[in-house]
Amino acid sequence: MKQVDYIIVGQGLAGTLLAHFLQDGGKSVFLIDAGEQGTATKVAAGIINPITGRRYVKSWKVDTLIPFAKETYRSLEVLLGISIFHPRPIIRTLFNVREENDWLARTADPAYAPYMQDVADLENYQDHSIKAFSYGELKHSAQVDIGLLAKTYRLLFKEKDQLLEEKFDYEKIDFEGGKIRYGNMEAEKLIFCEGAQAVSNPFFNYLPFGGAKGEVLIVRIKETHFEKILKHRVFIVPLTDGTYWIGSSYNWKFEHSQPTEDGRQFLAARLEEVLKVPFEIVEHRAAVRPTVKDRRPFLGSHPEWPQLYIFNGLGTKGASLGPYWAKQMARHLLLDVPLDKEVDIQRFA
Repeated sequence: MKQVDYIIVGQGLAGTLLAHFLQDGGKSVFLIDAGEQGTATKVAAGIINPITGRRYVKSWKVDTLIPFAKETYRSLEVLLGISIFHPRPIIRTLFNVREENDWLARTADPAYAPYMQDVADLENYQDHSIKAFSYGELKHSAQVDIGLLAKTYRLLFKEKDQLLEEKFDYEKIDFEGGKIRYGNMEAEKLIFCEGAQAVSNPFFNYLPFGGAKGEVLIVRIKETHFEKILKHRVFIVPLTDGTYWIGSSYNWKFEHSQPTEDGRQFLAARLEEVLKVPFEIVEHRAAVRPTVKDRRPFLGSHPEWPQLYIFNGLGTKGASLGPYWAKQMARHLLLDVPLDKEVDIQRFA
């Protein structure tokens, strides 16, 4: 029987970051993940966006989340020998006078000024995109290669025999002597970090989970060399290999998690409305993101089985939410530090 401190189910962004912080706290971890392709971590662009929505509001806890995320990703770059954190301003299209006035009003607010510019520098978008009514620019935004982070850490987990690549079987959980047994593994606690798969989890499916399917394109755009992110009908996100992430569609009613022709045509049409130059579709991806009713992550322990925990619900803002809340989850597990009531699943008790 192999003994560890924690078993983590799921090795997406949530599971990877939690494992990192638990190991940093001196504990042993073992992960179980089937390595499926259509997961949100492998499909997401990893955008860190401080100002969101049509009303240009600051993202929840952004003043805390963004500095902590930057510090975490930079330290992971050093630890793993990879480059994943790429600061990129976001150019926001403003479609009419009202939107422009709303933007300018926000830039005059001292709480918003650090993140917003009233005048945008379009760089290469100036010559290669259809001109909009006006533009604003966001600072302290970034693109995080969360797929590379998970892939690199996965190789390290495999090298150290810390990963079982199989679909988790809930019926194989054995509660014995206050501990958790799964196959030949024994642990003090088991944490579910399953993303959208949590809707099938018999222990935590009482939580108000939802799912939104997103489809994205990876494209090549000739002679552009965009450095900034553009939000104009779709997001155009430069990737480090010279391609661009185009997305995303949202579908709350879907039959499967695979890419669809309708999704491909929708994104291609939106991109054609934005660009003056041709593009080539390299890849078409899709995944289901976990969504939460109150848009706050799920952290905490099962009300009946205290050996079971959940860390989930990062949603579309996982790149910014993940580091901070993974650290808080680790502190709760390691030091019994109380969870923030806004994320503690006891709010649904």
